[in-house]
Amino acid sequence: MDRDEDIRLAAMTPEISRRTLALLRDLVGLEPPERVPEGAILAADEILAEHGTDGLRVLVMTLASWATAQIENVAELSGRSHEAVLDTMELACLEADAGEE
Repeated sequence: MDRDEDIRLAAMTPEISRRTLALLRDLVGLEPPERVPEGAILAADEILAEHGTDGLRVLVMTLASWATAQIENVAELSGRSHEAVLDTMELACLEADAGEE
């Protein structure tokens, strides 16, 4: 990223971070869990409409940073490697895909 881009994205990061946290508060524990993607898409659409693709980029950066930190926490607390935690997540995705066939 160049300096102008850094400044532009940094200016919207606090608001998008707050909205990301609000999104997660709405989605965590949502039943049935199949409703989670719908809530995420609605939030992404709102951010896109208000902030354009830069807003979506900040949303992705925020979620990736938080997901990475939580994967590291799960690995540490469970005594597994980061790779083992990611392998478990990947296996869940493969099982979900197999169940849809």
